[in-house]
Amino acid sequence: MNIYVGNLPYNADDDAVLNLFSEYGNVESVKLIIDRATNRSRGFGFVEMNNDAEAGIAIDALNDLEFGGRALVVNEARPKKESAGGRSFNGSNKKYYR
Repeated sequence: MNIYVGNLPYNADDDAVLNLFSEYGNVESVKLIIDRATNRSRGFGFVEMNNDAEAGIAIDALNDLEFGGRALVVNEARPKKESAGGRSFNGSNKKYYR
């Protein structure tokens, strides 16, 4: 199961999040999202756990838990929405690129 983890402290790293979730089962991967412009954490990320039962227990236990002075937001990640891409002018469906 892919788990969304929000409201992370900006100084949290992959190892800290891995250790937090490892208490509830096997963690396949941790991916914290980094801002490209500043190269700093954006305060959220994703944790992959293969066992859905363990993932559910982790979500229940960690949602609203204070971590690094912030209350975590932890839930099952929703699929990424596809974007239309490009730009549309004059309300038409034609895409114009620069």
